[in-house]
Amino acid sequence: MAAHPEWTRKLFTDDDFEAISRAITDAEATTTAEVRVHLDRRVPHGRFWTKGHPLKRARALFTRLGMHRTRERNGVLIYLAVEDRKLAIVGDDGIHARVGDTYWERVRDVMVEDLRGRSPVDGVVKAVHDLGRVLQQHFPRRGEKPNELSNEVDVE
Repeated sequence: MAAHPEWTRKLFTDDDFEAISRAITDAEATTTAEVRVHLDRRVPHGRFWTKGHPLKRARALFTRLGMHRTRERNGVLIYLAVEDRKLAIVGDDGIHARVGDTYWERVRDVMVEDLRGRSPVDGVVKAVHDLGRVLQQHFPRRGEKPNELSNEVDVE
């Protein structure tokens, strides 16, 4: 596992990063879907970004990370801007068509509660496990499935 930037220590320890990666591996074990977690220090504010819009950043990352290339269009990205205290969850067309905005909002709200509390890692791990459960319902694993995307937390 690569060393993470110092600013990530405001939220997660090395053990936390490992716990999140294990949760992703566990969630993907029963589904054909792919789950990623991405951390930014802040939401970028360049010409394509409007201050305070983590969802726009998450959607762009979703594409850049190749999450739209999963076979069943069932990738999910959890995005956190650590210093801005912002988050977003993006699901590809295949899963979004089945669960809709209400589900994403519920997962986000549960994460916000934990992130504000004493254990941010629990918020992310619980969200990943919940995603795994729902993804398994809609996209159960059938036989061998290649891991299409890394299970490591992506950090910029």
